Formats: sequence, C-alpha cells, structure tokens
Amino acid sequence: MTASSRPSPLRALWSWALYDWANSGFAALVQTFVFAAYFAKAVAENETLGIAQWGNMMGVAGLIIGIGGPVLGAVADRSGRRKPWLGLFTVICITATASLWFVKPDISFVWLALLLAGIGTVGSEYSMIFYNAMLPDLAEPKVIGRWSGWGWGLGYAGGLVLLIIALYGFVQPPGWFGVPHDEAMHIRAVMPITAAWYALFCLPLFLFSPDTTSTPTPLLQAIKEAMGQLRNSLREVRRYKAIALFLLARMLYNDGLTTMFAFGGIYAAATFGMSSSEVIIFGIGLNITAGLGAAAFAWLDDRLGPRKTILASLLGLIIPGVAILLVTDKTLFWIFGLGIGIFVGPVQASSRSYLAHAAPKELRTEMFGLFALSGKLTSFMGPFLVGGLTLLSGSQRIGMAAVVGLFVLGLIGMLFVPAQLKNN
Repeated sequence: MTASSRPSPLRALWSWALYDWANSGFAALVQTFVFAAYFAKAVAENETLGIAQWGNMMGVAGLIIGIGGPVLGAVADRSGRRKPWLGLFTVICITATASLWFVKPDISFVWLALLLAGIGTVGSEYSMIFYNAMLPDLAEPKVIGRWSGWGWGLGYAGGLVLLIIALYGFVQPPGWFGVPHDEAMHIRAVMPITAAWYALFCLPLFLFSPDTTSTPTPLLQAIKEAMGQLRNSLREVRRYKAIALFLLARMLYNDGLTTMFAFGGIYAAATFGMSSSEVIIFGIGLNITAGLGAAAFAWLDDRLGPRKTILASLLGLIIPGVAILLVTDKTLFWIFGLGIGIFVGPVQASSRSYLAHAAPKELRTEMFGLFALSGKLTSFMGPFLVGGLTLLSGSQRIGMAAVVGLFVLGLIGMLFVPAQLKNN
C-alpha cells in the first residue's frame, strides 16, 4: 500500500505525529532553554557577546536551510520517497546534539559549540521538510488541520517531559542520576540524553508510516530536473498567488518565532536574573501552554480554516509580547510568557495545514521546501537584529522588540492571504 492509495490507518498517523514528540527535544533543550542559556552564561566571554554570537550562528544556519531546502524538496518530489532524506537529516541532528556533551564552560569551546549547534539546526530543519510533506499523503483533507495540531501538541508534550527529566534528573541538585557539577557536567549530560530521546521516538515513523512510491529517476537526473522545476516554480509563482502571499507573510512571522525561540531562554536568564533551573521550569510551563494551545486550536483549524486560526494566533503573540518588553516584575513575565505559549503551537500547526491544503499534489514536497525557505530565507534577520540592537543599546528589551515587530508585519501580510483553499 502506498501512502496516497487510501487513508492511512491510525497507527501510521500516530507514528507520524510521534516524530514531533521526538524532534521537539532539540528545539526545547538545545535551541532555547538549556544549551542556549548555558552557552551565553558559561561558554561565551560575556552574555552580551554570547547573544550576538548565538544570533549570528542562527542566521548562518538559516541561510543554509533557506538556500538548500527548496532544492532538496524538489529532488524528493522527483525521486518519490521522503523517508531516506528524513532519516539522513535526523541522524545528522542526533549526532550533532550528542556531540554537544564535549562543550565545556570555557571560552575556548565557543566555536565548537556554535558549529555543532548550527549543524544540528540545519539537520533538524531539513528533516522537517520531508516530515511535513508526508502529512497530506497520510491524512484525509478534512482532518489535516487536527492532525497537524495534534502533531505540534505531541511535540510540546515531548519537550515538556524531556525538560522535566533535564531539570530533576540533572540540573537541580542533587539530581536523580547524581551527575557531578564539575565542568558543568550536569548541563552537558542533557545533550546526549536529548539525542537518545530523538533516536528512540523517531523509530515508529520509519517502521509504521508508509512512504510514497519511489521512482526510477537516477539521483543526478533528479537533481537536474529539480533545479529546473524549482526555477520554473519561482518564475511562475504568480500561478500560485495564495501560496506566494502566504509564504511571504509566514517568512515574517516565522522569523519572529525563530528569533523568540533562539533568545527566549537567554532573555529570561539575563533580563530577569533567572537561574538555569528557573529557565527550565519556565520552559516546562511554556511547553504545557503551547501543547494545550496546539491541541485545542486543531479543531478550530478544521472548523474555521487555517487562515483565521493564524490571524487569531498572531494577535495572541503580539499583545503579551509587547507586555513582556515593558514589565520588570518576574511574576508578570511568567504570566505573559506562559500566555504567549498558548498561541505558539496553533500558528505553527495552522501554517503547515494551510500549505498542505493549498499545495499542488505533484509539487507538494517542493512547496514544503519553499515553506522551509519562507521560514529561513530571512531567519538571519531576526537574530542579527536582536544581537545588533542589543550590542548598540546595551538593552535586551530593545533588541527583543524586533520579535514583536516581525509578528506585526506577518499579521499585516496574512490579511492579504485568501482564505479559499483548493484541494489538490
């Protein structure tokens, strides 16, 4: 049975969704709440410089993802199968994550930390191109929105469980496993645990979720054809006006999300003086609200459509986002920060479901490559803005204002995106 021949059984769909549970550990523990904060506070020369260096690394990784993503997607559309590509980039991310164990709290490890985190980011994002493209072949059109939302919800649930393990098992003394604190071993040990988590829980997808049928097109020919098709798609993108407008709007608000994830833990630690344990506890709370939001809004997506869900979610990001920049009380930061989490999952899940509905079937993986491009083409802009503004002003609040600005621009862009979707 191919994935597109008839609706997939629930086991295949839940196995697909479980990949979000597996992958989320990298975003939560490496990019946001554990390693990013550890890098800025313990590895970099100082926190301000560490923020700028982390932002530059994320920007470079974003450029690599943005340039290569559409090409890889187009090649996969020619060759048919997505799992081999998904497996390759999953292994790359897992390996880089495990290797972060070797980054000690010393300035001499700055470049190793940035290199490994950058490689892991590229592997994680490339893998999601092929993972996302599997959804329309596994789920019927009428339930794509809820499965996309449930996948994101599982992702946040996975991040929550892993953050709890990190906090009580390693970071907060004495820790379940008694890992010593010398040379930050209790922090560094979280990285191979995150890699093992990813490796274990990605297996159901590879075992039980069907792939599309491969074609006899040789790899070099597929690459040549993919480059030609990609050029045509970019040249004739006006044929897909709704998709073009959507990708442009998403480019802006997703850059805001990426920047928020990259600097959220650092901002909490430096601006509000939160310890490593407090940052992780905040991350746990954020994953709870984000998971609940993604699961709850999944039904709204199928009922009202992904565009309205995205618009509502962006408003839900902007209002508390402005409040976070203004408050100085840690309790208020917690309240507004957890409030933001409710809308993070829905805007991501509904973005995926919008494209799953709108993309032509024969160009689906390529369109998800453009989806990655829209999410990463300007992803250097947000981190560079935050890092640059922080260095110039000496204030993280001023730097983080760039995030809210990107959400506002994305909201304006979505107002021009048509709600009517065409199933292909």
